[in-house]
Amino acid sequence: MNKRQGYVNLAALMTAVALICGGIYLGVGTVKKRPEVRTPPVSAPAWIGTWAASPVAAAPVTHAPGAPSGREGRSVRNVVHTSIGGTAARVTFSNLYGTEPLLITGASLAVRDSGSPAAVTDSLRRLTFGGVHETTVAPGGRIVSDPVELRIPYDSDLLISVHTPAPGGPVTSHPQARQTSYIADGDHVQEEAGDAYTEQTLSWYHVTAVDVLTSEARGAIVTIGDSITDGVSATADTNSRWPDILADRLGGRYGVLNQGISGNRLLEYGRGPSTLERFDRDVLDRSGVRTVIVAIGINDVLRAPHAPTADNVTAGLREIADRAHARGLRVIGSTLMPCGGLYRCTPAVEAERLKINAAVRSGGIFDAVVDFDRALRDPYAPGRLKPVYDSGDHLHPSDAGYARMGGAVDLAAL
Repeated sequence: MNKRQGYVNLAALMTAVALICGGIYLGVGTVKKRPEVRTPPVSAPAWIGTWAASPVAAAPVTHAPGAPSGREGRSVRNVVHTSIGGTAARVTFSNLYGTEPLLITGASLAVRDSGSPAAVTDSLRRLTFGGVHETTVAPGGRIVSDPVELRIPYDSDLLISVHTPAPGGPVTSHPQARQTSYIADGDHVQEEAGDAYTEQTLSWYHVTAVDVLTSEARGAIVTIGDSITDGVSATADTNSRWPDILADRLGGRYGVLNQGISGNRLLEYGRGPSTLERFDRDVLDRSGVRTVIVAIGINDVLRAPHAPTADNVTAGLREIADRAHARGLRVIGSTLMPCGGLYRCTPAVEAERLKINAAVRSGGIFDAVVDFDRALRDPYAPGRLKPVYDSGDHLHPSDAGYARMGGAVDLAAL
């Protein structure tokens, strides 16, 4: 449900001031402070991303309950959260890690009824692909659905349901979703009711992006990084990752697309391909992208004694900035947060981290910098996270830490 239900106009209470100053208008949110950006002028409708998740791995073929590819006739109802709204939507489905063709015999999109696997009445739309209801996605491929007309609210949940009639090999997924989705036996993708979806999962399956048609949003901001951007320590089902906090501050003016992968590295394959390798797919190919925030590198230096040097990481960050600039994007880079207390965070790792942060702060790589290090470090022990911002493992932030990160981004820099 939308967190911001309207704004109260106080101009009538300011009549005396208005007579002197020529008119002053103050907008005050009834639920939240008005987002810190100005409303853009109305423009021609455009396709802009409202949600995205990087394909990470193949869910293994298994006959265990809850495995989408493990038994014939499974339906998955993915729950995803919007950052902007629109008047129509289209969905991207992926078979990137599949080894066999992925047969989809039914898919749908709906606005979620609060806190359940059920859809808001009359919001469910059947998805088609080139005008037909069935499609096959080749191994390693992806497909975008035809657009459907539907009023998509921002800061709300959508249900993306997919039915696969038979096991088709490993399923492309995004684990660590920090969001409960649902699974049912049989084909239930066209049902508004959620009664059949009795099993739960904390992964997203098949789906990697949702775009909306809008004339109100100004574009999309992509956040690319590792588990800290993915939000693996955030409380599930609360949309508490730092990109979620940033989206709240922007109030539907920009889409915010989270392309974090837990365990990801900038330079080499870690969990999923390196950030350099997946940059085109996860940033440059996203709809309506205007700005990218790069928060990556700590997993590279934590590989000591076989880790790349600070110079190697800095060169990789510069390559990302150059590639984004070549496409006309604005690039914001982040400093690496402290990891003191983590057993792998040795003095050698700390020295490389500080060198990377000095290079990022120098202004020679990015258009702007968000200093997550200064925002979250303990002022009495700068090599560690401040306790209130530490999830307990000395590397990943708590919900309070994620809130601090999302609040540290200078909106004017976007």
